[in-house]
Amino acid sequence: MPINIPKHLPAGELLRKEKIFVMEEDRAKTQQIRPLNILVFNLMPEKEKTELQLLRLLGNTPLQVDVTFLNTATYESKNVSKSHLDTFYQTFDEIKHRRYDGLIITGAPVEKMQFEDVGYWKEITDVMDWADQNVTSIMYICWGAQAALYHHFGIGKFELPKKCSGVYSHVITDLTVDLVRGFSDEYVAPHSRHTSVSIDEVRAHPDLRLLSYSDDAGVFIVQSKNNKHIMITGHLEYDATTLSDEYFRDVEKDPENTEVPINYFPNNDPQNAPKNVWRAHSHLLFYNWLNYYVYQETPYEWHFVEENIEYHI
Repeated sequence: MPINIPKHLPAGELLRKEKIFVMEEDRAKTQQIRPLNILVFNLMPEKEKTELQLLRLLGNTPLQVDVTFLNTATYESKNVSKSHLDTFYQTFDEIKHRRYDGLIITGAPVEKMQFEDVGYWKEITDVMDWADQNVTSIMYICWGAQAALYHHFGIGKFELPKKCSGVYSHVITDLTVDLVRGFSDEYVAPHSRHTSVSIDEVRAHPDLRLLSYSDDAGVFIVQSKNNKHIMITGHLEYDATTLSDEYFRDVEKDPENTEVPINYFPNNDPQNAPKNVWRAHSHLLFYNWLNYYVYQETPYEWHFVEENIEYHI
């Protein structure tokens, strides 16, 4: 089934070249089907790259998905044109009257700051509180995951001695949980962050379930026991070259203190092109989320929830 995107979104042409079934809004309106409505709160600086990464994963399932992009109203992005934001993004005030089947809150380049010092922290918490009542399932990525653990569960973050950057091996704590159904006993995934959260605090929290972790990179996948909140501290959505782009960007800024990402470049040589060795698990994670936590849980029409009538897709 197709993924529905705004007309003329630049990512659309790239997705078509990858043979991902893309349908623009005008054609989607003619389909006699109830699509899943997914809201993406994109806080990443290079928004068009993140759009492509997430749309690629959301579009690789049998489900029809209608995507809306959300941007902050309290902070003006510097790495994307205003015309792109005006054309393809909405603000919270414009969508808060609606209900959504799923929400993705991405990472953001503010992880070294205290949460309350982030200029748009109030806006983030307003969206998270609203989502509790108006969204079936929420996925948080990287800083978004840390923000959710802090806001919803009182677990803070701490700064690492050096940046956690590379491709790390992870294990699953319970392969019977639907979110990790089909995962290998061990698998790899990228991380790119300066902060982390305590694995002991996560394990001890009565409302959380630690699903996956790395001996080297720490906490990776955390799920609330009511299945509503899914927190991913790394970047399974990353392309093969994303860590490389970040590495060379950091080398230009601070060559002496920028280390080569762990287990990423072949032979640990930045001149060698990296390979995407996590792609299968990226698609599997998003497929499982959309299927088990969104599609199978969301009401066919949201007003049935308000009338206390159980009516599922």
